[in-house]
Amino acid sequence: MTAEQPGSAAAPRDADDPLWPRPTAVKRGPKPKFTVAQIADAGIRIADADGLTAVTMQRIAQDLGTTKMALYRYLPGRSDLDAIMLDRAFGPPDRTDHRDWHDAVVAWAEGVHGRAGAHPWSVELAQRPHRPGPCELAWYEDGLAALSGLPLHGSEKLDVLALLAGHAMSIVRQESAGSAPEHELAATMARILTDRAGEYPLTRAAFTEPGGARENALRFGVDRIVAGIDALASSRRG
Repeated sequence: MTAEQPGSAAAPRDADDPLWPRPTAVKRGPKPKFTVAQIADAGIRIADADGLTAVTMQRIAQDLGTTKMALYRYLPGRSDLDAIMLDRAFGPPDRTDHRDWHDAVVAWAEGVHGRAGAHPWSVELAQRPHRPGPCELAWYEDGLAALSGLPLHGSEKLDVLALLAGHAMSIVRQESAGSAPEHELAATMARILTDRAGEYPLTRAAFTEPGGARENALRFGVDRIVAGIDALASSRRG
């Protein structure tokens, strides 16, 4: 799932696009040793273990027990690999049956957060220009179904989904950074604000006031977005 609208991605290619393969007639000759999915899944395993920068065609070839050049038969370029890794990492959305659009939208955003959180490196790929794959478009379809009863234009609904996905992915970025850096930042901020309490009284109060917002950052933001959508929809209904 991308944090951008589909229109901002590169346009789909034609029949040879490994992200959108078309059924072809059975060809004579030896059966291909690998599938595009197997290659992408190897990339996902490497990214999960060592990060996105560790994913190279050479490393994938070693994982699969073949040569780098052999893989280019299946995936012509790195952009193809990235797009398929992203699509397979997210997979299709879980089907839910929420009758209330508020619950459906919250579940959709939590789903994005859960899938991205399982593969934090996917956030970087999702925020790059890329061709959307079948699973990504299934997420759009699911999100648009949740918003289908609202008096919003199509482009506005896409903006809502981008806003929700962007918020969910920003939380994943914070979570994947680890707890130690956040604690270090909190200690540094406490020291600075204690020494300069008179200069930044509101900032000091905000950082020291209890409230648990950090633990509920995802839901807090999603609820505020939903409230804004609700207000807009109500105003248009009159």
